[in-house]
Amino acid sequence: MSVPVPPKYQIRAVHTDTTVTVYQAYTPSIGLPAARDGRFPAAWKRDRMTWIKPSFLWMAYRCGWGLKEGQETVLAVEIAREGFDWALRHACLSHYVRGFHPDRAAWRQELKSSPARVQWDPERDPHLRPLPYRSLQLGLAGEASRRYADEWTVGIRDVTPLFHEVHGLVRTGRTAEATALLPEERPYPVANGLLGKLVPAGPWGPIPVSR
Repeated sequence: MSVPVPPKYQIRAVHTDTTVTVYQAYTPSIGLPAARDGRFPAAWKRDRMTWIKPSFLWMAYRCGWGLKEGQETVLAVEIAREGFDWALRHACLSHYVRGFHPDRAAWRQELKSSPARVQWDPERDPHLRPLPYRSLQLGLAGEASRRYADEWTVGIRDVTPLFHEVHGLVRTGRTAEATALLPEERPYPVANGLLGKLVPAGPWGPIPVSR
């Protein structure tokens, strides 16, 4: 029996009735204290944009399974759903899309005034190959970044060992065992119309992919 392909633009995440889990990767000097204390340390710059990712495998792709320099500590950050939803409500697309936005100037104004932005990148399989549907990245700046660090965060875990274990299984051809260890990411329920301004579903095609 074939596995159904998810919609091209869909938020999938580990979530409960009150929280949603996102991933980030940092240097040990930031990641280890954050995991130890369950909150981001003072050294974590609250005035800079930070990107959170609900997809385990997209995080693996971005940080090279926790092996890239400066991304050696991978964190699973559990945040309040009300905060995640607030960020979505106050977000705009990170890229201008012809035909979706009225014009480039209007998009730039929206980008300037929005404390959050959304980017859709190809989801990855366990071998980190791109899939035909997208995974959400949510960028937080200004008020959103500060609230993420100091209000929304419920707990922080160091999941680097899990990333290394899954990577080791994939490298040795034990993909089924690796897949069994992946967190169960289910479609995330969003309010009606919430993603309307964040999903460029039209004849203008997909938004650009980040590097």
